[in-house]
Amino acid sequence: MTREPRFGALAADARWQKAWEATNSFATNETGDADGKERPKAYILEMFPYPSGRIHMGHVRNYAMGDVLARFKRMTGHDVLHPMGWDAFGMPAENAAMEKGVHPGGWTRDNIASMRGQLKRLGLAIDWSRELATCEPDYYGQEQALFLDLFAAGLVTRKESYVNWDPVDMTVLANEQVIDGRGWRSGALVEKKKLSQWFLKITDFADELLEGLDSLDKWPDKVRLMQENWIG
Repeated sequence: MTREPRFGALAADARWQKAWEATNSFATNETGDADGKERPKAYILEMFPYPSGRIHMGHVRNYAMGDVLARFKRMTGHDVLHPMGWDAFGMPAENAAMEKGVHPGGWTRDNIASMRGQLKRLGLAIDWSRELATCEPDYYGQEQALFLDLFAAGLVTRKESYVNWDPVDMTVLANEQVIDGRGWRSGALVEKKKLSQWFLKITDFADELLEGLDSLDKWPDKVRLMQENWIG
């Protein structure tokens, strides 16, 4: 009795991924189908990863779930927008750059290139033409423009207030980032420090936001309670 040859997953994955890339299979079609008909639209977005340079099983689980949903929507006739981006702007990159003695820009972009290759090996149904990084001017420029719009509308104010200050990382921490009185990343004793800060007046929309939580009937109760506390 001869044994059937084992399925070669690595070879099959590479073959199909090459075919998907050649035909741009996961690109979003904004102009409608060839016959002029528009399909229903679906926007699938997972949380952008921080570009540490290495993916782990948490990344695999997160993006596999989004991938399943994106493929399901595409197979049921939807025009799917499923992009990828990088949460690449802030303290972690600065800390790593200081520790390694390198420029944070080069370190971050090298890590993005490495993780992009790792994620592509998974064969995710992502429209890579929509890729973005939050450290690039074409992204944060839009954030700055939005901030100016909010400021002009009177929804941004500036005043002094006490914050959780990490004296090692030299940054402000949210309450959730203070564990037993210490910074979650550095382990340093957190200080109370008075700083001049910008505030967004979400209180102007508090009632509307709280009412909106009632429609999230499939969200876990603990998550909805956290949202209520943040809004309140």
